[in-house]
Amino acid sequence: MDIKYFLYARKSSEDEERQVKSIEAQLTEINEYAKSKGLCVTEKFIESRSAKKLGRVVFNDMIEKIYKSKDPVGLLSWHPDRLARNSVDGGQIIYLIDIGKIISLKFPTFWFEPTPQGLFMLQVAFGQSKYYSDNLSQNVRRGIRQKLRRGEYPGHAPIGYINNLKTRNIEPDDIKSKIIKKAFEEFSQGMHTLESLRKRLSFWGVVSRNGTMLSKSSVKKMLTNPVYIGIISRSGQLYNGSFASIVSKATFEAVQKILDERSRPRRSKASHNFPFTGLLKCGECGASITAQFAKGNGGIYRYYRCTKKLGKCCQPYLREDSLKDELRNKLQKVALCEDLKEKMLAQISIWEKEDKRSSHAFSQNLSIKIAEIEEKLDKLVNVFLDDLIDKDTYINKKNQLIKTKADLIQKRKGFGEKTDNWNEPLREWVNDAHHAEELTSSKDLSAIKSFVEKIGTNRRLLDKKVLLQWEKPWELMAERDESSNWLGREDSNHK
Repeated sequence: MDIKYFLYARKSSEDEERQVKSIEAQLTEINEYAKSKGLCVTEKFIESRSAKKLGRVVFNDMIEKIYKSKDPVGLLSWHPDRLARNSVDGGQIIYLIDIGKIISLKFPTFWFEPTPQGLFMLQVAFGQSKYYSDNLSQNVRRGIRQKLRRGEYPGHAPIGYINNLKTRNIEPDDIKSKIIKKAFEEFSQGMHTLESLRKRLSFWGVVSRNGTMLSKSSVKKMLTNPVYIGIISRSGQLYNGSFASIVSKATFEAVQKILDERSRPRRSKASHNFPFTGLLKCGECGASITAQFAKGNGGIYRYYRCTKKLGKCCQPYLREDSLKDELRNKLQKVALCEDLKEKMLAQISIWEKEDKRSSHAFSQNLSIKIAEIEEKLDKLVNVFLDDLIDKDTYINKKNQLIKTKADLIQKRKGFGEKTDNWNEPLREWVNDAHHAEELTSSKDLSAIKSFVEKIGTNRRLLDKKVLLQWEKPWELMAERDESSNWLGREDSNHK
């Protein structure tokens, strides 16, 4: 009796099977094998699906047809692991052989006969396929953990970075990294909402993979991703990355603070566009300062006043124009003119170069000491192998040298981080101070409010005057002698 064969070919789209032949290659070899053996193939079953889990539609369809077939059939495949990589599917094949529904199995790469020995070898092949799948997932996870320990970023590079195939890590993209840095800086200064920032990024050419504007959730995910300060977050754990950061830690934390404040639920009615609400407390009773419309001198104006919810209060109303001038005066105290900004940035660059030279010399000295320790370790091993010292002495001395080496490596790393991290916050502070200069003549009241929140705490309104406690280092500029021109300009800079 001529046996009718079902041909089955499968190729998973998952990475673990990239060494397996393509479906086209499998079909070519199977057809050549069937032709050489004179096998009659009546139906072909082809699918692209992993066999690690149950639920292969084409495979289940084939099994159902085998059960319903009046005559026993044969199966033809490239290798047993194409049929099954899990215990249930493999068990079905074995059971169909046991009950006589499958009387022949043929593989170009594997020998099988329907005998006890053949069934045993088939079970071993299915077991090996399952073991490979199970072991592979563990190897992949172990490989990812090892990459994380080395500080290498696993997976596709986030926006602003590119994957470097040679180092198997990520590195800042020449153009997009600057855009991301600028986006963080502007958001930290209160210049954007998530909606306006995604439009800004789209204007700069930073879009999704399909070319559309980034969603607000994607922008928020970007702003909260610590990868931009050189830290990898994976499964709730943080790892120090071995790649260059794009954003300074101070800017990143400022962004997180803004996002946290904005995430707090607020009960509000229809907006009346009072930009300075929530900024100040009453200097007399401590209640909040609210805003309202009022008529006067032939028009409608916006006024700010104490809510008086904490008791009797005698503080007067203050028009928004007057409050704006008060806040601008506060910004003027910490403002830095363009000329001085450029001079200070130039001086920071000089200091940075000097520190790098000093750091290089210090690092070279430490590297020499580390090399000496390594040489001593090599000599110690040779002495131990020559039986010139006992094992306990060898271990004690070795441990001492390893600890010393570790201390030197940590000291070299710590010194490098110390010298590298001071200049960027100082540059940001100088740029922020110059931004205060720009805001003194700006009509963007929301930006003025955000900057005042940044530079001062305990903000109060008393007798139509704004009082606040300066944040560091802004107090150094704000509390200087009013007649002093130590910042390189007269106080009449804005006449």
